[in-house]
Amino acid sequence: MASNQTSKNLSRLEMGGSQPTEQSRTVLRTWQRNVILFIVSWNCLVVTSTSTSLLIATPEIASDLNTTPEILNAGNAGLLIAMGCSALFWSPLAELTSRRISYNLAMLVLLGASIGTALAKDMGTFTAMRLLSGLEGTFFMVAGQTIIADIFKPTVRGRAVGCQMVGAVAGTAIGPCIGGIILTYSNWRSIYWLQVAQAGLGFVLSLAFIPQIQSETQQLYEKNGDTEISALRVWQSFNPIRIFKLYFRPQVLLADLTCGFLAITQYALLTSVRHIINPRFNLTTPLVSGLFYIAPGAGFIVGSLVGGRISDHTVKQWIAKRDGLRLPKDRLNSSLVHLFIVLPISMLLFGWSLEKNIGGLALPIVMAFWIGVGLMGAFNGLNTYTAEVFPDQRAEVVSSKYVLQYVFGASATGAVVPLLNSIGVGWSFTFFTFFKILGGALLLVVARFAPDTGVWAHDSQQASS
Repeated sequence: MASNQTSKNLSRLEMGGSQPTEQSRTVLRTWQRNVILFIVSWNCLVVTSTSTSLLIATPEIASDLNTTPEILNAGNAGLLIAMGCSALFWSPLAELTSRRISYNLAMLVLLGASIGTALAKDMGTFTAMRLLSGLEGTFFMVAGQTIIADIFKPTVRGRAVGCQMVGAVAGTAIGPCIGGIILTYSNWRSIYWLQVAQAGLGFVLSLAFIPQIQSETQQLYEKNGDTEISALRVWQSFNPIRIFKLYFRPQVLLADLTCGFLAITQYALLTSVRHIINPRFNLTTPLVSGLFYIAPGAGFIVGSLVGGRISDHTVKQWIAKRDGLRLPKDRLNSSLVHLFIVLPISMLLFGWSLEKNIGGLALPIVMAFWIGVGLMGAFNGLNTYTAEVFPDQRAEVVSSKYVLQYVFGASATGAVVPLLNSIGVGWSFTFFTFFKILGGALLLVVARFAPDTGVWAHDSQQASS
């Protein structure tokens, strides 16, 4: 009887029939919150660096494993797809056990896959281990965002998400940068042994500090007295339809599409460096090539931190305008300036400066920095919004974002070099700029016209939580 009642309540929640309420934040000291924030940020850095660490070493790996750079790029696109789908397995496991258990198991699998990649002797083993390491990917971001939402109050949550994003986005740029240094003095396998050490540290820290937090679904089952794990409950947890049907909610679909458009630019920029920068400026060594990634990497970090503060400031402004009422969609206003101004200007200057040989190497470097700032400034409001818009389905909404985001990123990884060869750098980045403006238009629709889901009164007690 309890199971049937719980199923009815779950269905009603999934249909949006009840008013969402935020999970009570775990009572933790400030230093504990900061340590947990560091851990989820660090583990995001570890897993995202796996998606780009081979970019700088593609020719060397291809030669060692008797394959071609094109096949390696296709494998990397497969890795991104695996990352996008990872939350479809690990998030349901978190609902059946706990976020702590599933988080630590995912870290253990990542550690093992990293060891397997470093030891791989052929392309088949290398690809299998890479895909296995990707199958934990976005879960660390999903779990990190949900943990942050559990332990940080709303008016500082954007800054906390910004710190987590530093790890997530720094990995994509630091991976090839450090890889270039290692490759200059050692071999490509050392890149993955470094990853083993990073994953090992993350595993130890997560074992020691990640708290035991129930998911929203677990709380609902417990509230209805249903504590046994039945076959029906397992099916409800692992059934991917509940994630995919979120795309029928306009505010979720439009926000997720915008994240996908941002991912196109992020991976197109990172994947194309050796193809468009090296031959134009005669960058012949992995060390020098890897240093170019410092520019977008620094932009990612600055955009994450500054974007988080702007996001929280925007929320406070709208709370004041509404006399204490907070709507998750208000946060999206902080992303609009990046989508309509920062990204279009920097992307067009980046593409056409390379196409027309204007500004030497300095102008593309500066524009790559500003592309990084714009991408992460836009991502911050979107990431925090997806964790807030439907609190009773927080993990599912965040998972839906990463599925679409990494499918788009994989498409960009596989298609960017043929596109550059076909129409050139200038027109390629003009094409990518169109998606940023379209994403800004979609967010504007959500921020102005989406239903007011997730409405909270923002009182003094909540502010001090």
